[in-house]
Amino acid sequence: MALDHDVAREHDRGDEVSTATVVAYVVAALAILGWFLYGWLVLRQGFVNSVGEAAGTGFALLLVVSIVGTVRRSRR
Repeated sequence: MALDHDVAREHDRGDEVSTATVVAYVVAALAILGWFLYGWLVLRQGFVNSVGEAAGTGFALLLVVSIVGTVRRSRR
């Protein structure tokens, strides 16, 4: 199987992630961590419950990001 160098160069370029996207992901991760710590230390609801709430919040955010990405990509 031969490698087509033009296709390989196009694949290497890819879609670069913008700085705003990286900042948004860091803010979301810090918000989820804060939500976990708030539930565990302030509300004293237990470690496992706090992990579950933080994980659920993270999965909900991933779902929203996926839906927004799908809508944006379908408009192109």
